[in-house]
Amino acid sequence: MPLLVTDAIVLHAAPYLESSRILRLATRDAGVQSVVARGARSSKKRFGSAVDLFAEGQAQIQLKPGRDLHSLHGFDVTVSRPALALDLGRFTAASAMAECALRLVHEEAAPAVYGALVRGLDQLAAAAPDRTAAVTLGALWQLVGEVGFRPALEHCAECHAEIRADAEVRFHHRVGGALCERCSRLLPGGRRLPPSAMEALRAWLGDADLEVGLDDGETRAHQRLLREFLAQHLPDPRPLKAWLVWEQGAW
Repeated sequence: MPLLVTDAIVLHAAPYLESSRILRLATRDAGVQSVVARGARSSKKRFGSAVDLFAEGQAQIQLKPGRDLHSLHGFDVTVSRPALALDLGRFTAASAMAECALRLVHEEAAPAVYGALVRGLDQLAAAAPDRTAAVTLGALWQLVGEVGFRPALEHCAECHAEIRADAEVRFHHRVGGALCERCSRLLPGGRRLPPSAMEALRAWLGDADLEVGLDDGETRAHQRLLREFLAQHLPDPRPLKAWLVWEQGAW
């Protein structure tokens, strides 16, 4: 059985039997993997903070061909991100980000996707409370883009005509982005987006470090837009529970 040594982030943890935990890890070299950390609940000596949510480090995973659950032999933590646990807004946002990553990322190497996730969690951990939502939305759009679901913004998603930067457009989830005026008349559905909303989307998808300012109404509208876009493109139809807690501020 091969031993995989790779950078990894803990996205989910659950108890297993009396003394162990099952972890869902996002890895740089093998996508999302499910592993069992034996003895992690009875002793901190072997794994320490490695079983904490959003911890990042180097994981040693004993892969079992043909199995969905592998063995975690060790996890050397390099970044623990305690700031995410100190604020409910950050924690629920990070949980929504982790939930999306678990739905979007498969069991295959995707360094750019892993990098987008790392960058997003780091930005969120450092964000001021009033910047949490905008930072999370930007990180999630970056993740969506790296996975391969980047929406069309500069050109019509249907006919590929150029979209003016100052135009109000219809954003169509099923087609995959903005529509020109002609195509928006031919295709029902979607949401009308003002130029300011399109500018925010272009900024998030073009520069991960660019700050975007949103008021409460704009934040809710962008959360709804991204949730609807994910619902159209995710293969798993189950509701995003952590996302809904974050979107509704239900804490």
